Amino acid sequence: MTTAVLASWACHPDRSRGRRFAEADAPTRNHHQRDRDRIVHSSAFRRLVYKTQVFLNHEGDLFRTRLTHSLEVAQLGRSIARSLGLNEDLVEAIALAHDLGHTPFGHAGQDALNDAMKRADASSSGFEHNLQSLRVVDELEERYPMFNGLNLTFETREGILKHCSARHAKRLCQSEPGGVAQRFLSGGQPSLEAQLCNLADEIAYNAHDIDDGVRSGLITLEQLTEVPLVERFLRETLRDHPQLQGRRLLSETLRRMLSEQVYDVTDSTRLAVQAVAPAHVDEVRSSQQALVQFSVAMRDQSLPLKRFLREKLYRHPQVTDTTERAKLVIGELFERYLNHPQDLPAYFAQQSDLPRAVADYVAGMTDRFALKEHQRLTGRQVF
Repeated sequence: MTTAVLASWACHPDRSRGRRFAEADAPTRNHHQRDRDRIVHSSAFRRLVYKTQVFLNHEGDLFRTRLTHSLEVAQLGRSIARSLGLNEDLVEAIALAHDLGHTPFGHAGQDALNDAMKRADASSSGFEHNLQSLRVVDELEERYPMFNGLNLTFETREGILKHCSARHAKRLCQSEPGGVAQRFLSGGQPSLEAQLCNLADEIAYNAHDIDDGVRSGLITLEQLTEVPLVERFLRETLRDHPQLQGRRLLSETLRRMLSEQVYDVTDSTRLAVQAVAPAHVDEVRSSQQALVQFSVAMRDQSLPLKRFLREKLYRHPQVTDTTERAKLVIGELFERYLNHPQDLPAYFAQQSDLPRAVADYVAGMTDRFALKEHQRLTGRQVF
């Protein structure tokens, strides 16, 4: 079928490295469009609507969730991909799948589950949401008669696996020699589409965490004037619209900041790619450094913003109090299921590796289901 005109260094659907299990081509969709559709229809994708970004699901209806975050990453990624001649469908698929393995309660849940796994088995590889996202699409989704998972293409799975330690990469390569984890052992980079999703993720969460932080009252517009990148666009907005205040002022400031970052990534990446001039995607993969990038100036301006959010929002007493309660819920759920597997659904209770099965079950929970289960099993209401 016809596709958009792609640059030579893009991932072309008709040159895909294929799926782990052979399937006939779809008559109306290319391989990466089909991946995207499978992700959207997955159970794990639907659960993202009730999973924490920064603020817990019950703390407010207007805060970002993992689902809305993923949609924002996809939108930013597609906009940049279109300007660079990259595969928009692949970018969208990776963006929509990149957080499928996230636990309830965000990074607090991940940390608690990682600690619980290591306590249960000293030799355990622990828990990492990025690896879990790959595990979700490779093993845990149950939709097809002939295989586990979603049977996505190599290119989408490569993008989902953003980070991987050598230990985890060796384990993955045992079952898939030369597969999506090989680059973490031999060096190299993923496709430009995968690199783009990684940076679009950063752009999205920096902007929307500011928005949610101000909406929550934990940070203020006045505090944001301490951050040069935000202060510049705040000043420009007030220059052009001196009457603006409140939400309109913040929204216009963030809109301008997002636009500037998108244009910066587009221009800087175009220059980096032109300098290397890869003839095809495998030459991108053999590069020793990422080609999708901010300019040096924009990267330098982004670092103070990340520090500000870490110190003023993520470490705010109200957020850390919530974080500690969330860790307690996850830790106690894990211990309960490990010691009383009869409380698990039969499918998980019957698995040979019980700690991993418990981690899979807990990681798949939404915030509100985890709280409901914890209260049912312990009789305590943590929040």
